[in-house]
Amino acid sequence: MREMTGAECTVRLLERQGITIISGIPGGANLPLYDALSRSKQIKHILARHEQGAGFIAQGMARTTGKPAVCLATSGPGATNIVTAIADAKLDSVPLVCITGQVPTPLIGTDAFQEVDTYGMSIPITKHNFLVRSAQELLTVIPEAFRLAASGRPGPVLVDIPRDVQLEHIAVDDLPAPAVADAPPVVSDTDIATAAEMINRAARPVLWVGGGVVAAQADAICKNLAETASMPVTMTLMGLSVIPRDHELNIGMLGMHAERYTNMAMEGCDLIVAAGVRFDDRATGKVNEFCPNAKVIHIDIDHCELDKLRSVSLGILGDIHDVFSKLLPKIETKPRKEWIGYISALKSAFPPHSPSESGFESPQKFIRLVGELSDNSTIVTTDVGKHQMWTAQSYPFTGGRQWLTSGGLGTMGFGLPVAIGAALAAPDKKVICFSGDGSILMNMQELATAVEHNVDVTVVLFNNQCLGLVHQQQELFFEGNCFSSEYPIALDYVAILRGFGWHVCDLAENCSEEIVKQALATEGPCLIHMPVSREEKVLPMVPPGAANRVMIGGDTNG
Repeated sequence: MREMTGAECTVRLLERQGITIISGIPGGANLPLYDALSRSKQIKHILARHEQGAGFIAQGMARTTGKPAVCLATSGPGATNIVTAIADAKLDSVPLVCITGQVPTPLIGTDAFQEVDTYGMSIPITKHNFLVRSAQELLTVIPEAFRLAASGRPGPVLVDIPRDVQLEHIAVDDLPAPAVADAPPVVSDTDIATAAEMINRAARPVLWVGGGVVAAQADAICKNLAETASMPVTMTLMGLSVIPRDHELNIGMLGMHAERYTNMAMEGCDLIVAAGVRFDDRATGKVNEFCPNAKVIHIDIDHCELDKLRSVSLGILGDIHDVFSKLLPKIETKPRKEWIGYISALKSAFPPHSPSESGFESPQKFIRLVGELSDNSTIVTTDVGKHQMWTAQSYPFTGGRQWLTSGGLGTMGFGLPVAIGAALAAPDKKVICFSGDGSILMNMQELATAVEHNVDVTVVLFNNQCLGLVHQQQELFFEGNCFSSEYPIALDYVAILRGFGWHVCDLAENCSEEIVKQALATEGPCLIHMPVSREEKVLPMVPPGAANRVMIGGDTNG
């Protein structure tokens, strides 16, 4: 039997879960935990500059590995600062364990210094949360947090530990075994047979894949299924890396910023096989007018998603890799020439807005150039704004966990700290973060964290001196009243990032493919600064609240 404090017990349990990197910031209510963490020989701590940055660094690690990652924050402002990263993880189903310090138990509810109801505040933005009342509880709560974060549909779990619980001494015989994810639900053979029959009978099927396919690591078998059935594949924003960009069956992202021909093809399909998607409004537009004539097979590991927003013909509860594995042998090989030909005709009539060639003439062409000059294993992150949609439309993805973006919450400030986390989790890979001048400012303090750990991150900064997507919507839907979306001061990002110790490549001064190639080959933090015009728009676009057939732009590729 060994005596230890609650803080020491927490650190030992994290070590047993295989945790090697934690991001966070210490404060008064979690100092015992940090004191114990300082003696760990296994866990490296990444000192972020803001708790939101710490949360997103952990997200970068979790999104890259698919395994739960850990972040720390103190009570009060530490907890309130990190909630955005937790909420973002909830909407995008990212396995995260966030451990917050809390004021001592006797002071809870007294408005003590740096006290906030972290437990209550985190209920709607977590998969589960705990307020630990004794050190003994940690022996069950910490492993349970990891089991819950990783089981079924992944998500964030918060563990709030009062300071006195961290300092409480307990005697421990044996630490519990590391938690593992629960086995996924068993897929019904009847459902598989019904789904196979529906696909085989369909004349115009479309396979629609999302982040759930990435989480299930089902990209390879997804491609096999599509090729066997000759099913065109469309993706949500979260599923863009499932099928290689240039694959003949890839018809691109659907929804608000889809190519016109993609949304038109969806209107014409008679069967949607929706896997790991949640029918969110950015993808479906006005949901009750979304593909009204199509039958729907919806596959998801979360039963709450089935029939949530769209009644389906067949709902299949299960792990998507497992479902595809059982479905594939029952799928008939069909060329579906008429359907594929119809989509080709749509594509000819309404050419893709995304570029087929790279260059410097537009942000989209430049993004394609960066992709062509990068290794296929490169991890791509984005912030949120025009650059996010340009990247979604133009980057030549090749597959796997290559694409990390804030899909559900749409959080500006996401890209840089997530890129740092990805680089820490995969130090052998290049990480490129596409950002905008509006987004980069929202977590700019983590530029220092990147230099401190010399992570191999390149930020491509599109600078249009405004909040681009807001500006675009004001132009299109508010009679050009661009109020509070333009920055009157032109910041010198080149000087600022040099000041943080970053390598810098300023394409405003000199612009060539060789310069970009050299910048991408630079090891460690590097900025590529690219000024763009405010007039560069993200098109096509479905107006908010409209059906996907109502599109602005995209009738030509000009």
